[in-house]
Amino acid sequence: MVEPIRDGKGSNIVGPRNPDRERQNPDMMRPPQTDWGTVLNMKWSFADSHMRLEEGGWAREVTIRELPMSRELASTNMRLEEGAVRDLHWHNDSEWAYILEGRVRITGIDYGGHYFEEDVEHGDLWFFPRGVPHSLQGLEGGCEFLLIFDDGEASEYKAFQLTDWFAHTPRDVLRKNFKVSEETLQHLPPREKFIFRSILSKKSTAEETQPGSTPTARRMTHKMLAQTPIKTPGGEVRVTDSSIWPITTIAAAHVLINPGALREMHWHPYADEWSYFIRGKAKVTIFTVQATRTFNFVPGDVMIVPSNCPHYIENIGDEPIEMIEVFRSPKFEEFSANQYLAVTPADLVKGSLNVGDDFIKALDKGHTPIRDASMP
Repeated sequence: MVEPIRDGKGSNIVGPRNPDRERQNPDMMRPPQTDWGTVLNMKWSFADSHMRLEEGGWAREVTIRELPMSRELASTNMRLEEGAVRDLHWHNDSEWAYILEGRVRITGIDYGGHYFEEDVEHGDLWFFPRGVPHSLQGLEGGCEFLLIFDDGEASEYKAFQLTDWFAHTPRDVLRKNFKVSEETLQHLPPREKFIFRSILSKKSTAEETQPGSTPTARRMTHKMLAQTPIKTPGGEVRVTDSSIWPITTIAAAHVLINPGALREMHWHPYADEWSYFIRGKAKVTIFTVQATRTFNFVPGDVMIVPSNCPHYIENIGDEPIEMIEVFRSPKFEEFSANQYLAVTPADLVKGSLNVGDDFIKALDKGHTPIRDASMP
């Protein structure tokens, strides 16, 4: 059992307990002595979110309503069985997605009326600018993915649903618009269809699309895990932003941290960091102005780090940490404490930190986003 006792301070818990949660949060149960002041909650688990159950899948959210510090981004975790469809819809917000498992088919049109249809798989991304209509269908074995919207107030449940729109449009208007008979429309759904089971459709060929339609020239998908990573002795990082994927206005990093290694001390200047932990166990200390708090994270957890707040991510488990860092910014930007001090005049660093030449010599002018577990 984890007890709130450290360095002779604290005492055991004699009242009601939740051992599973306590084991997941050892550094919240026994905070480091360096923690101080008041820091708002920066953590939420999808396991604590309401699960919306549908025929053929489910969805759950982390928005500003669940995690008040998630002001810039909101997220939906969704599962589609094989053949299940996330119905035709569009959003007031841009949609970025990372595929956690399986394969999914995406379809829709761009602003110029050009169609897109593509099959994507584990580790792939898609990005739909606001208002772009689209649908999703689970392929063989189904799929699970993470959706990110560029507004903390956003919700997948507040999408513009085609079935909902048609259900609330007079039949004579539908007949006049589509030039069809009343009989043709007699089986229209009486309400929205969110997720529903369907026949697994085959991928369209060029001959099967409507005459005159053309494919979009805008690349709405990207194979993130196919990128060459930045490799260090402590792990690896893949960064995807508008510099290599022009359509996206959301930047992201796929991060692997080896056991004992450290996502170095750093901060992001332009956007809050919204992170999702896929596997592993992490310890994170976030420094806000005159306050510091340490959190623990396990798979399925979401972390918020406000822009310009310094932090690190340490692997305290026996397997690599795999995580996704997401930012409401077209470019990925960060400052490294190591690199900053390495390029600052040595006398300034010595005077500020009361350190000697050994510290100065240890600084690294390069960029090493993951530091290994070794210590002198």
